[in-house]
Amino acid sequence: MFNIAVIVNTLAVLIGGTLGTLVGNKLPDNLRLILFQSVGLTTFLIGVGMGLDASNLIVVLVSLALGGVSGELLRIEKGLGKLANIVERSQGETPFVRGFITATVLFVIGPMTIIGCLNAGLSGDNSVIFLKSVLDGISSMVLASVYGVGVTFSAVSVFLIQGSIVSLAGMLSFLSNPYYLNDFTAVGGAMIIAIGIRLLEIKDIKVGNFLPSLIIVVLINYILTFFGGF
Repeated sequence: MFNIAVIVNTLAVLIGGTLGTLVGNKLPDNLRLILFQSVGLTTFLIGVGMGLDASNLIVVLVSLALGGVSGELLRIEKGLGKLANIVERSQGETPFVRGFITATVLFVIGPMTIIGCLNAGLSGDNSVIFLKSVLDGISSMVLASVYGVGVTFSAVSVFLIQGSIVSLAGMLSFLSNPYYLNDFTAVGGAMIIAIGIRLLEIKDIKVGNFLPSLIIVVLINYILTFFGGF
């Protein structure tokens, strides 16, 4: 859990989020709107790029469908919102809640997280996570200028999730295999596209409810190996 690269990544999000919150509070509404749209468009493009890595779109579709239904039944996004409300002492879906969920999904889903954490856990190579720390620090600054302190609290998610992957690297090393990684990345990309759509205020998609899809896509591909899918 206490890998140096994971700690650096966590601090990068904390510092970037704090600076972004301080700057964002001083921005006029028209500039904040432009930032909001810029983040939304960039997020959308990142998601499209990740989605193109899919090896099997049917697997991606089924994973998103099953994961989305599971998340809806479990009310995952509502639960995350309640957790954030406790921290903020507020009611309903506030900018804090959206910032926390948006930043968490952006910072912990993707090939850099998986490959970086596995490299750190298996061989002690922290270079990928160090690079990710720079990118996350910049991204958290921009996001926090729009959403505020909720982005800063996503550092907790970064620390817990990345630290867990590093600690369990020996058991999770199969995820670096393109057979698993490509569809996993594509499912994450679809979720990030949903965040972009949400940021651009095109449609309010409950992205948090799709989190089970990231587990389901791995299980489906594993099952398919018994039917010649590998």
